[in-house]
Amino acid sequence: MSALLARLQQELIGARKAREADRTLLLSTIVSDIKAREIDLTRPLADDDALEVVRKGIKKRRESVEAYRAGGRDELAAKEAAEVAILEAYLPPQANPDDIRAAAREAIVAGATNLGAVMGKVMARFKGIADGAVISQIVREELAKQG
Repeated sequence: MSALLARLQQELIGARKAREADRTLLLSTIVSDIKAREIDLTRPLADDDALEVVRKGIKKRRESVEAYRAGGRDELAAKEAAEVAILEAYLPPQANPDDIRAAAREAIVAGATNLGAVMGKVMARFKGIADGAVISQIVREELAKQG
């Protein structure tokens, strides 16, 4: 069992004892998603696998926030945003944008000239500690400076 899954299960027990209905529902959903992923892979999950499930949960909720705001359902958007904040606490610290920018420059200097080539090198270095959208934006900015 991954350390992240064990932590989530312990916090789920704490949320149940404290009768925090919203937090209990969120954590039980994530734990269930992680266990389903474990069944799909037919092996015990490593922390990286469990983190990927948490990241997908965050992404899904961010998309819901946008949809609810577009539909004028601010109370539901606020609920989803609160869930995102709870789940983000389980992610490792994010990479510094300056480090990402430096890695993008290194990749460009090393001969990567298009978006895909630079993204491939930078993403490999920052997998799990930086959002792909942030990396993409920085890489695009650095490529624009070169062109």
